[in-house]
Amino acid sequence: MEVIPFLKPNVVKKESYLQYLSKIDENKIYTNYGPLNSQFEERILEEYFKGKGKVTTVNNATMGLILSINELKRPQAKYAIMPSFTFSATPLSAMWCGLEPYFVDIDKETWLMDEEKLGEALKLLGDQVAIVVPYATFGSYLNLTFYNYIQESGIPVVIDAAPCFGTTFENNHIGENFYGSIVFSFHATKSFGIGEGGLVYSRNTDLIQSIRKASNFGYYGTRESTSLGINSKLSEYHAAIGLATLDIYQEKIQKRQQVFEYYLEEINNYGLLEKGWEIQKTVGSIPYQFFSILCPKGEKNREYIEKLEQNSINAVSYYNPSCHQQQQFKNYLHLELTVTNDISKRILSLPFWENMDKNVVKRVIKALIS
Repeated sequence: MEVIPFLKPNVVKKESYLQYLSKIDENKIYTNYGPLNSQFEERILEEYFKGKGKVTTVNNATMGLILSINELKRPQAKYAIMPSFTFSATPLSAMWCGLEPYFVDIDKETWLMDEEKLGEALKLLGDQVAIVVPYATFGSYLNLTFYNYIQESGIPVVIDAAPCFGTTFENNHIGENFYGSIVFSFHATKSFGIGEGGLVYSRNTDLIQSIRKASNFGYYGTRESTSLGINSKLSEYHAAIGLATLDIYQEKIQKRQQVFEYYLEEINNYGLLEKGWEIQKTVGSIPYQFFSILCPKGEKNREYIEKLEQNSINAVSYYNPSCHQQQQFKNYLHLELTVTNDISKRILSLPFWENMDKNVVKRVIKALIS
């Protein structure tokens, strides 16, 4: 039986970015925010953020988180509030900035950080809150009303939107006009994959300028380091792939949305929702990275992953274990994590890639209920 892989990363083929690579040969500029990187940033700002604010590329999203948190964190405070239901890069980034993760539960329908629980944590920790780091779960559009309020109250916010580049709602890109920082990943497994890379956006142009400075050894206009910096620049080669990806990205999004619709159709055909299965509640247009679903209450995802493996289908369980259950983070403080604990035991992330055939999707869903 043919194996169905979990992912098939689909970075654009070399033919599509040769025209950009030739410019590297002509310019003899290979990094250090060269002309292709500048063109890449300008196009993103105009095409996805309506020219409002500013962006800067980074060599990966984790560095984008670290630089953003380090730039915005409140001095003398120690806690970075975030969901436990996120990738390890989120708490690790806070730790690299000298902070302690403080985990908060998620909403049972959206799987986003529970705003009511976040409010409880803010009240409990008070002046010890250094920063808030929401995660836009699985590319979800995150309504920023509450986070704008937090930001305006003096508590900085950095949004981990790693899988969200291209996520929109009512013609607004996620993070648009946000005066905090929002970080995107361009890793090969993401819908906007260039191999490795990332982006930081903010409406606050001074903030992006400061992050850009920190990304370049603390240099700004001179060869003198004037602030804590590191090297997190994106190469011209990755910018070339990024430009070629921008040329066709809307087509890639449509293909991913079509595969997502295939899953919804088969779930409906087999009556999974009526049998107790659950899917994430989302809004807007999402460039889906994969399809996640919860098995019925009282059952465990491990059993279904094993069943899929027996049918030559690869699936994983994001995020199980959740961060608070992992060795690196288990001693950090948190509120009650009832929903996180429940979802992490039940969630399955199913095979997903562009051009995935409807019959493959049907085989995956059929295997779940067999």
